[in-house]
Amino acid sequence: MSTSTHHPVAIIGGGLGGLTAARVLHTAGIRATVFEGEASAAVRTQGGMLDIHEESGQRALHTAGLHEGFREIIHRGGEAMRLVDPDGTVHISQEDDGRGGRPEVDRGDLRDLLLNSLPDGTIRWGGKVTGARPLGDGSHQVTFADGSAVTTDLLIGADGAWSRIRPLVSDAVPVYTGISFVETDLHDADLRHPRSAALVGGGFFVCLGGGRGFLAHRETDGSLHVHTALKADEGWLDTVDFDDTAAAKAAVLTHFEGWDDGLRDLVGDADGALVPRRIHALPVGHRWERTPGVTLLGDAAHLMSPFAGEGANLAMLDGAELGRAVADHPGDIEAGLAAYEKALFPRSEASAAESAAALDAMFGERGLEMMIGFFGGGGPAAG
Repeated sequence: MSTSTHHPVAIIGGGLGGLTAARVLHTAGIRATVFEGEASAAVRTQGGMLDIHEESGQRALHTAGLHEGFREIIHRGGEAMRLVDPDGTVHISQEDDGRGGRPEVDRGDLRDLLLNSLPDGTIRWGGKVTGARPLGDGSHQVTFADGSAVTTDLLIGADGAWSRIRPLVSDAVPVYTGISFVETDLHDADLRHPRSAALVGGGFFVCLGGGRGFLAHRETDGSLHVHTALKADEGWLDTVDFDDTAAAKAAVLTHFEGWDDGLRDLVGDADGALVPRRIHALPVGHRWERTPGVTLLGDAAHLMSPFAGEGANLAMLDGAELGRAVADHPGDIEAGLAAYEKALFPRSEASAAESAAALDAMFGERGLEMMIGFFGGGGPAAG
């Protein structure tokens, strides 16, 4: 997998956070190598819309020198928001007037922006990590599924919820939050699914009731990407045969009896397979003692539910702040990591607490009422 066995800086994970870290280090003249388990950038559709916040994701893009490029990939109209109840009544409908602070972009477009900003050879595709161990002097060895191994002076775990690097610094593991998602897509929605397209509108869509609901986005390609959310036991998804799409649709829709037909169509008329996903989170306030030569960013550091819209934004901010901290402490990796973590821990704790509170509010008895009050008061949409 790699002809070189030592890399001064090794970033494990080629998501938004890891790529932002590599980009900021590159702008400071520091070469980092990103090891990504997928075989190539095109191995799967990144998909999904992200709202990029001024105070976090956009701040990171400024640091990375990519904000101008980001402005070119914004989904115009994507900041529209609609809040609906189970009978289809629209309680709040906000159009995107271009003045909001959280423009929407396609995750794949944003990842491409970051990938294209890095020198050739920065990404080592097919680098599926199986483990890592300290070598006793702040350096680490990382092993890969193909049997190869590398060493590094600075190991950055940007490898997501089930990080292989996290055990070097923490015993924490993600736990189920009580919410399960079933993801669906409706392609070419205006022509093929006009009722659902009209209901969802042009941007972000929320419908809640009785500990369940629909969270949807209109994508840049005109499709609708829908998360059907249920407060459910951890084993509920295992009771559904997702290999039989018709049966899976029926099983999901049993939880939405009596809901508006246009809402039920978001599942019933979906194109392609349904994708199940349990929502996990690390403990609020997750942190670790300073461990020589290694640190974490993004979901590896502070996995949280998506209900505050912070995950991707924080990962990018982490990457940018880590890159700057390392660059600002030349020759002293430990000082750079200490400075980074000092800011990381309170920042991520605040966002994780916000996310946990949003989950409780949205899927509680008064979820719809509380969301109407929040958005009606001008609060920003999660996304």
